[in-house]
Amino acid sequence: MKKRILAYGRLNEDQLAQLAHEFEVQTFSNLASADDPDFRTALAHAHGLIGASLTITPELLDEAPELEAIATISVGYDNYPVEELTQRGVLLCNTPDVLTETTADTGFLLMMATARRAIELAEWVKRGDWQAGLGAEHFGSDVHGKTLGMIGFGRIGAAVARRGALGFDMRVLYSNASPKPELEKVLGAERRELDALLAEADFVCVTVPLTPETEHLIGEREFALMKPSAIFVNIARGKVVHEAALIEALEMGRIRAAGLDVFEQEPLSPESPLPHFANVVALPHIGSATHETRTAMAQRAVDNLILALKGERPISLVNEAAWKPA
Repeated sequence: MKKRILAYGRLNEDQLAQLAHEFEVQTFSNLASADDPDFRTALAHAHGLIGASLTITPELLDEAPELEAIATISVGYDNYPVEELTQRGVLLCNTPDVLTETTADTGFLLMMATARRAIELAEWVKRGDWQAGLGAEHFGSDVHGKTLGMIGFGRIGAAVARRGALGFDMRVLYSNASPKPELEKVLGAERRELDALLAEADFVCVTVPLTPETEHLIGEREFALMKPSAIFVNIARGKVVHEAALIEALEMGRIRAAGLDVFEQEPLSPESPLPHFANVVALPHIGSATHETRTAMAQRAVDNLILALKGERPISLVNEAAWKPA
């Protein structure tokens, strides 16, 4: 009998066919939440799950006694109880590497758009307000030659820094749990404690994963340490930043601008003032949202799940402690 997979992510026909060749596949193309009754019923006999943006709880796992592996179509895995999965022997696979460059592009896009006021001035043109030459009140600021402070210096953080250092002659500072001597050598990056980085950087870009230690890592105190001319960019997770403190910092002019691809609540509430600040560029979590990258992420998840359910080590495994080689 073939093992059974529940697919609730965006997989193309070839990817679904690849899974169906090995397993019995049940798709949930419009799954809004794990409370869907058909999904809950199907969990009882599921050996594998593949998808993204669905919160998996221990209670949900209780309804899936045969579950062996989950392949998330994402790098982040804060929606999954990793320790609980490990205790149950369920493998959790993710998709690092394939979205690094695309997400770094998004980070640099936000830096450029906020510094040069691109969205704000494009709207000014659309309204027909461009009636004469630009005055100083419309000027932006340079990106090249400035100091870039990276909070988090993993794959994505390093990719953003590479664009800054090698493409825009930026001085790179980084705050990270461990030193990165090779990147220091190649990019001239300098490691700093968080407070020192915040005080020195012209651009502060956050790329840390969301963990209990990083939730609300950036709040009122941290915004107060930044330069009034600093531009803040978040391409990590919304909850890494205390959003109320960010709003206050913008209202009080404690920082110059913010470029945001992630928010504490997604989709962003219509009541949020953030998109209405002229000096904020707010995007709907597009970090990896290109046709090429999303296809590659889905393929990595498919490959991970096939390997896991065949008893082979997945390419990208989050909880190594759950892996028991045959």
